[in-house]
Amino acid sequence: MAPPAHPAPAPSALSDPELVELGRTALAIEADAVAALARRLGPDFVAACRLALACRGRVVVTGMGKSGHIAGKIAATLASTGTPAFFLHPAEAVHGDIGMITREDLLLALSNSGETGEILALVPVLKRLGVPLIALTGNPGSGLARAADVHVDVSVPAEACPLNLAPTASTTATLAMGDAIAVALLRLRGFTEEDFARSHPGGSLGRRLLLHVEDVMHTGTGVPAVGPEDTVSAGLLEMSKKGLGMTAVADAGGTLLGVFTDGDLRRALDRRIDVHSTPMRAVMTADPRTVGPRELAVEAVLLMERHRITALVVVDAGRHVVGALNVHDLLRAGVM
Repeated sequence: MAPPAHPAPAPSALSDPELVELGRTALAIEADAVAALARRLGPDFVAACRLALACRGRVVVTGMGKSGHIAGKIAATLASTGTPAFFLHPAEAVHGDIGMITREDLLLALSNSGETGEILALVPVLKRLGVPLIALTGNPGSGLARAADVHVDVSVPAEACPLNLAPTASTTATLAMGDAIAVALLRLRGFTEEDFARSHPGGSLGRRLLLHVEDVMHTGTGVPAVGPEDTVSAGLLEMSKKGLGMTAVADAGGTLLGVFTDGDLRRALDRRIDVHSTPMRAVMTADPRTVGPRELAVEAVLLMERHRITALVVVDAGRHVVGALNVHDLLRAGVM
């Protein structure tokens, strides 16, 4: 006979303001935990940063359960800010993956209790390899803290969980400490925006800092160009065919003499010129704004914004026309 079914417990009758207050309390507890870390930051933090900086291999970050999730994020942050790092699951490590650690590496172990069995099982192997150990725990007297070359105390007075059970404030504090170490290492290594962009080539910053004008410009027959003696009508035909809203005016050797834009056309028509007989040299803008092919695409954006233009001729060091681009090219490239 099947046991009698038990009705599901009714949800607590909490008002909207009470829910908001619960959220505020949790956030305040976690904020206080991080603030307490900042107040007690000292020699152990410095030692951890110096030890990580001296590592000639990779920083291997490990943690079990919720600490494992935090460890994965810390490893990713380190890796993207100039410190080679990866996450190693401690349970997998004791079943063979510990072979991923080399003598040149460093282990950064996360455990709030400092007594996580899977992590403690790694310590003897680390000692035999001579791999340095940095431990972030909430228990300075724990086995992991005692075994570590450097121990950083990330203890918190209470969890944000009202039962004081679920890892909440403790994981936030550990994550914040990992970020603090990563940021300190970033500065110690002289890590720059360009370095960050190289680690994030698919992101918007990567596109802004890695993409050059030559990567987005039109070249060859795609570049609108006419000679100084060509008629305005020929220039208009070239502008229409290439679709960049302008055309370069260059001599027979390809040296830029000027540019002809929609604005030049309006001014020329106001003068009632004959488009079929007037040469381009009479209506072009001489000595126009240009950009080099190896300049960052974002520099082209700034140049366009500064001078309120929508297209640029690309020239080499000898002022020879090598390309052209407009605002739509930069938009498509994700630079704007």
